Amino acid sequence: MQARYTLPLLTLLALPAAAQHDPVQKYEGKIGRTVAETRQWWPQRTRAQKGAPNVVWILLDDVGYGAISTFGGLIRTPTLDSLANQGLRYTNFHTTAICSPTRAALLTGRNSHSVHMGLFPNTAIGTPGYDGYMPFEKATAAEILRENGYNTYAVGKWHLTPPSDQTAAGPFNRWPTGRGFDHYYGFLGGATDQWHPLLWEDTRKVEPEADGRHFTTRITDKAISYIAEQKAVSAEKPFFLYYATGAGHSPHHVAKEWTEPYKGLFDGGWDAYREKVLARQISLGVVPKGTTLPPRNPGIKAWDSLPADEKKLYARFMENYAGFLTHTDYEIGRLVQYLHKIGQLDNTLIFISVGDNGASKEGTFVGIVNGNTPGQSEEERLRRNIENIDLIGTEASQPNYPLGWAMAANTPFRYWKQDANSEGGTHNPLIVFYPKGIQEKGGIRTQYSHIIDVLPTTLELTGAKVPSLLNGYPQERIEGTSLAYSLNNTALASRHTVQHYEIRGSRSIYKDGWKAGTLHKSGDDFAGDKWELYHLSEDFNELHDLASQHPDKLKELRELFDSEADKYNIYPLKDGSEKDLDFSHLYQRDGATRTVLYPEAPQVFGIASPLPVHKSYTITAETELSKGTQGVILAVGGRFNGLSLFVQDGKLQVAHATGQKKYLLASARPVQPGKATVRLVVNYQNAKGPEDPAGTQQLFVNDVKVAEGPIVKAQAAIRSTDEINVGRDLVTQVSDRYKGPFPFTGKIERIVIE
Repeated sequence: MQARYTLPLLTLLALPAAAQHDPVQKYEGKIGRTVAETRQWWPQRTRAQKGAPNVVWILLDDVGYGAISTFGGLIRTPTLDSLANQGLRYTNFHTTAICSPTRAALLTGRNSHSVHMGLFPNTAIGTPGYDGYMPFEKATAAEILRENGYNTYAVGKWHLTPPSDQTAAGPFNRWPTGRGFDHYYGFLGGATDQWHPLLWEDTRKVEPEADGRHFTTRITDKAISYIAEQKAVSAEKPFFLYYATGAGHSPHHVAKEWTEPYKGLFDGGWDAYREKVLARQISLGVVPKGTTLPPRNPGIKAWDSLPADEKKLYARFMENYAGFLTHTDYEIGRLVQYLHKIGQLDNTLIFISVGDNGASKEGTFVGIVNGNTPGQSEEERLRRNIENIDLIGTEASQPNYPLGWAMAANTPFRYWKQDANSEGGTHNPLIVFYPKGIQEKGGIRTQYSHIIDVLPTTLELTGAKVPSLLNGYPQERIEGTSLAYSLNNTALASRHTVQHYEIRGSRSIYKDGWKAGTLHKSGDDFAGDKWELYHLSEDFNELHDLASQHPDKLKELRELFDSEADKYNIYPLKDGSEKDLDFSHLYQRDGATRTVLYPEAPQVFGIASPLPVHKSYTITAETELSKGTQGVILAVGGRFNGLSLFVQDGKLQVAHATGQKKYLLASARPVQPGKATVRLVVNYQNAKGPEDPAGTQQLFVNDVKVAEGPIVKAQAAIRSTDEINVGRDLVTQVSDRYKGPFPFTGKIERIVIE
């Protein structure tokens, strides 16, 4: 499927005549009857401008304005400090408030709804602003720079491919390599386990490596290898590298050697953290003098009111997160050091967006150690977190810090990720490093800017042109504003003067220092949302609502938002509470009730989970066993949410992992050698809570029942689109009774799930 929308005639006529070259060049030679009589000619190869810089874009994930030392935070980031001290800090830079929209806007230089990515590709609906299919008429940076003679590489998080396209059958035109990147190494979704990442290289799944390397280390190694290979083959050719970390998105995984230096640093809590960081920010000049802190975000308790065991738990969460970011900084440092080693750093333009939105508000008020089990109370989660405090950061955890630390990491702003109405959701640090182009080292720039400005700035500084026709698609205008004017001029006024924001119905509009916004609550009537008004030029962190004092200004801005919404596909607004949304179109299976898996494709990915949620089903495997046969027949999911059907000690067994608990059912007698049809039958009955009784499961061998036991609701909620393994259990293992991959030593003909 290619979601394409016809360009109006006037738009086509207004396209810039900036084509670098015609896709089919006219033959300039002369054809004779023999080679001797012929003047040979070859089409000109595309080359970058002489001396054009390499380009590196670094995008961190879920990092607030007040987290890193470069912008006054207490988390040490010496590499980013050094790059900013030799380059520039942009203190009025903005993102969209959530990941996929920010990534789409960055890569295309167009607003997120304008490129059909108003939210995630996996929440797409059939309207231009939200269908998740980025138009080819709005080329990515990689497509443009490749047309201008660059090699192009992407490593890390992507999260821009529609789920229906994330299969071994493609189509691959909206994978990274289909949108202009020569090579890609990373994960396609929104998050991955940092110790056991689910990885793709180009369009092929990577076999998991049990070498203990962290995901950020892996992508740094791969980025360096891409650059080394290119410079060995074509030393003068510039490259574009898009380096998008999983950090600091959950799960916050990092080795203890990185967290131990922070031991005790956060014992004073989030209230003290905010005070210290604000003072540092004012001293650095990254917030205006006189800035004061807003009240705590709703629901956040005063640190001094917490009992000692909670303080200890929450401090550990922040020590772990800080180590996670410092480790990320170290890996960025390895990349920078390599560029220096090969003599390329001085001719490299680096942009670092410290976060794709504000700090995450997804960690609950008490944090998460081992996954967020649906239906679990805060009290139960807190009790389990305290019990499992020593697991935080290890491969046996899936941590995210509590909301109090997210508030602190967003100092000095209110609110957090997802809140498109607030600076806490949208205001991020930007670092620009360009030795050849920046005269004032360590400067501060306060011009208003947005993630869509990075691409046009890059194009101006590299001399790259946008073809009017690219891969057969006429190109629509880039919507961002180049920041090149501000690189060496502090005093020039902002040229990006109007900007809209919208995520799940929360929305705002900025114009010339004024901003109007509304925080929408899911399920409420959009027409009843209360709008606020702030004069950001005088009120940096939105402490004084002027809506009642300047109703005319509020009316002007709300009308401007409507105008921008019509222009950029923001309507219809949606907040996730809608009852009539159908997401079946997002998945390849299209409602199919039967899946057949084969041992010749032992690692399947990108289909809708073959296990239905909260429904009855059967798994039937046609096998052949010999004496001593053991191993996994089928594994769906992993350590934190998974099902494994396996043979061990001669017995047929099924294991479930539901995040907090492990379940096991085993046959009473060994399975006899020979051909065997083994079957798991799940009979589901409706249940309320995750631990409530929800029916039974039965194991059969050659139609003879060998085991039966009850199940709870959580066991009927196993699903995975990535960890689907035939004849082994890769990545993270469902059961603690075996060590992965625990390959099946018998034969499997096929497995049918229905």
